[in-house]
Amino acid sequence: MNQGTVIKTYNSFYYVQTSQSVVTCTLRGRFKQERFSLLVGDVVRFNHIANEKGVIEEILPRRSMLKRPMVANVDQVLLTFAAVNPDISCILVDRFLALVELSGLPAILCINKMDMADSADIGKIVDRYRQIGYQVIQVSAKQAWSIDQLREILNDKVTVFAGPSGVGKSSLLNALQPGLTLTTGEVSKKIGRGRHTTRYAELLPLEAGGFVVDTPGFSFTEFTDIEENELMRCFPEFLPLLAKCRFSTCLHLKEPQCAVKDAVAAGSIFPERYDAYVALMAELRENRKGY
Repeated sequence: MNQGTVIKTYNSFYYVQTSQSVVTCTLRGRFKQERFSLLVGDVVRFNHIANEKGVIEEILPRRSMLKRPMVANVDQVLLTFAAVNPDISCILVDRFLALVELSGLPAILCINKMDMADSADIGKIVDRYRQIGYQVIQVSAKQAWSIDQLREILNDKVTVFAGPSGVGKSSLLNALQPGLTLTTGEVSKKIGRGRHTTRYAELLPLEAGGFVVDTPGFSFTEFTDIEENELMRCFPEFLPLLAKCRFSTCLHLKEPQCAVKDAVAAGSIFPERYDAYVALMAELRENRKGY
């Protein structure tokens, strides 16, 4: 039996990447009866029929699953921002990081367009997130700065590229592997979808090994299905302090004897990060009113 990774789905067909080719597969009827949802990123075993066609017989256990977009076996999320044009927004960075933390996946912060930036100003931002514990890489797709380092980070991993528009994600992908985004357009045409109207995630194989997840229109900034007491756990610098608050139900807002607020006052938690937490909590509460 052959083995491969589902790189895209369309109209009940599953495109499975093997070491040699992409095989168009259908799903064995028993999976349909079980209402099993086969996702992009799933590793499957299939029987080869003919002419690059096959039938999926087995779905291997998942090691992780990202809910938005629905992708199985993701290893990490690469949050891409521009140093300038548009200027990096730490408020937006904190929103993205909180959602990645909620997913339980490692987040890597990638700052593009460093050739156009004031290195001192960006250096302060980089230091902030590195002190919190995040891996940060500074690159320039245009000048090919640190592209080899980024390629090593992606090697043999399934990586979701996320970030706001205009930060150069497509340029970065092309710098990593020339023609990668062009290939995306060609494949989309083959299966009847335009590159700019893609509605589902798909995996793009990297020549050096691994996949990047192409998610056009994916903003990663919507806060839904999260409880107030979960939000604090999306800020890793809060975690060692949670048990030190006077009240076990402390939300670190107006409660007395709050270890998180004390740490902000003492300078051991960046006030900008705490402000982001307060703003997100207010947004959660506002969203609740809308239901």
